[in-house]
Amino acid sequence: QVQLVESGGGLVQPGGSLRLSCAASVTTFTINRMDWYRQAPGKQRDFVAHITSGGSTKYEDFVEGRFTISRDDDKNTVYLQMNSLKPEDTAVYYCHAHGWMYGSGWSDYWGQGTQVTVSS
Repeated sequence: QVQLVESGGGLVQPGGSLRLSCAASVTTFTINRMDWYRQAPGKQRDFVAHITSGGSTKYEDFVEGRFTISRDDDKNTVYLQMNSLKPEDTAVYYCHAHGWMYGSGWSDYWGQGTQVTVSS
C-alpha cells in the first residue's frame, strides 16, 4: 500500500519561496521515481519535476532554474523548493510515485494535492 501526503502549500507574494513536502508511506512497494505535477484551475495537470531512485532529476522548462527537487530517503520524503514564485505558478501541486508493487507490478499513486497561491 502507498500513501502520499503533501504539505507546505500556501499563499505567498510574487518573488517569494515555498517548500513543498511529500511524505510517502509504503509497504511492499519499491519507489522508482517521484514526481511533482501541478494543475491550475481549468487547465490540465502538468509535469513539474521528478527525481529517480538513482538521484537523477528532470524539470519542465517553465521551472527555469527556480525550483529544486530533492529527497530524504531516511524520511521517505520528497521536497520541491520553489523560489522566485510567479502568479502563474498558482496551482494545486500533486505528488506522484511510480514504482513496483509486490504482486501487482508497475504502479502509480497520487497524493491529495496542496494549494499554492502566488498573489500580492
